[in-house]
Amino acid sequence: MSDLAIRRATAADVPVIVAMLADDPLGAARETPDDPAPYEHAFARIDADPGQHLAVAERDGRVVGTLHLTVIPGLSRRGATRALIEAVRVHRDERGGGLGTQLIEWAVEEARRQGCAVVQLTSDATRTDAHRFYERLGFAASHVGFKRML
Repeated sequence: MSDLAIRRATAADVPVIVAMLADDPLGAARETPDDPAPYEHAFARIDADPGQHLAVAERDGRVVGTLHLTVIPGLSRRGATRALIEAVRVHRDERGGGLGTQLIEWAVEEARRQGCAVVQLTSDATRTDAHRFYERLGFAASHVGFKRML
């Protein structure tokens, strides 16, 4: 397998990122890759915010994975800064080869570099394979999450 580079996403990466977000049963129900405007607008906001780190994994010039790391300053835990990992996706051709681990480890190291005391993530309750994956990487299912759609 050739070298992998993890880098900041660019506007040119957005269609591939959206395609990966849509490439599973949950994503297929909520993403609309054929309408790029909302994704382009969201990318511009993400790219302009220094607390947002939208990353892609690239192999041989091809984007094969992505994740979104958000750095959140806070008052709790003695004013600790935390990092939130979201939207982890690996291209279907790359699944099972360790790329997901590399992406998460990159995010953890970036969180450390950013001075974060905690790195956290959420995973849909139905993604039991993902839960086992995160637990193998040292994450603990310590909280119950709640969501309210607006």
